Amino acid sequence: MEDTFATQILTAVNSPRYIILWVCLLSSWGASAASPEGDWPMFHGGPSLTGVAATSLPERLGLLWTFKTGGPVKSSAAIVQERVFIGSDDGNIYALALADGKKVWEFKTGGGIESSPLVLEGKVFVGSSDAFLYALDAVSGKLIWKYETGDKILGGPNWVKAGSKTWILAGSYDFKLHCVAAGTGRTNWIYETGNYINGSPAVANGEAAFGGCDGLLHVIALAEGKQVREVEAGAYIAGSVALADGHAYFGQYENEFLCVDYKEGKKSWTFHDRNFPYYSTPAVMPGIVVFGGRDKLLHCVKRENGKPVWSFATHGKVDSSPAICGNKVVVGSDDGRLYLVSLDKGQELWSYEVGEPVASSPAVARERIVVGCDDGNVYCFGGK
Repeated sequence: MEDTFATQILTAVNSPRYIILWVCLLSSWGASAASPEGDWPMFHGGPSLTGVAATSLPERLGLLWTFKTGGPVKSSAAIVQERVFIGSDDGNIYALALADGKKVWEFKTGGGIESSPLVLEGKVFVGSSDAFLYALDAVSGKLIWKYETGDKILGGPNWVKAGSKTWILAGSYDFKLHCVAAGTGRTNWIYETGNYINGSPAVANGEAAFGGCDGLLHVIALAEGKQVREVEAGAYIAGSVALADGHAYFGQYENEFLCVDYKEGKKSWTFHDRNFPYYSTPAVMPGIVVFGGRDKLLHCVKRENGKPVWSFATHGKVDSSPAICGNKVVVGSDDGRLYLVSLDKGQELWSYEVGEPVASSPAVARERIVVGCDDGNVYCFGGK
């Protein structure tokens, strides 16, 4: 059998030696993947936004439940301790039972919620189009505090430890990245850019990296919110950045996907296939990077040089951010389907048609997949 790069990756994933290496890498990346307990507490799983799940998926998947909201669901879910937390364009954030999708509580904000919630230290942090960042009690849904920015917040919050204190980070359309105390919502610092901040800031090793409509990758020191460096991206960055081993991985609007050495402040490689933008946040693991494009493809490239490994064709643009789970990749598409694709060859293993665009990114935890849809529903899939 031909010993392809992708086959080597799959073989490595299933080896005991790889499991030890992977645990070490997770530690060095600063919680880059989902929590080791199997939860998915925030957008793309963990602070570095690498989109790798710490759970397995059953061989046969089926629809377990749906929950109907009052508007499109572009927010991506968080899954923590048998609860699902997700926002909707109806202005509500919902807490649902993972077992059956029953509503536990809802909290109404003053605008639609595309932001993905962050669940941390017994609180739920989420941004809204009403320009506020909210902190809610995770058990009851009661408001703890809210912090006002100058414009809507579409990206999910992130977090960092500062000694014994926890800080929350959120980008806003007021051109600013805001850092506030998790317990009180009081501001620590504000970092201003030249245009809208669309995605979530990624966090690793005491620094945050993010892009926006100013076409720059911003790297800042979290201790004081000061710029470390900035890198020209060539076009505005609509999605979020994933960080791994001193490199930032992200797409931009002028049809390129980039790898940037953010310690050196220079591009390592660029990937260009066809003239379509990239909104999807990549999933990153040793050896490979997986991301969607508006070319209707899910791409897998070599992490060292950006050379193609495989591509998987859907029938609609792929703004949804893929999640890697063992030897599988989960992603939604605007063609109205959720796909499960093999990591080694990019072949379809399973799909489910919901009928409306799936711009929400899948959350994978506790052997289940939760994803929102433009039809206003939240869907949960698992073993049948």
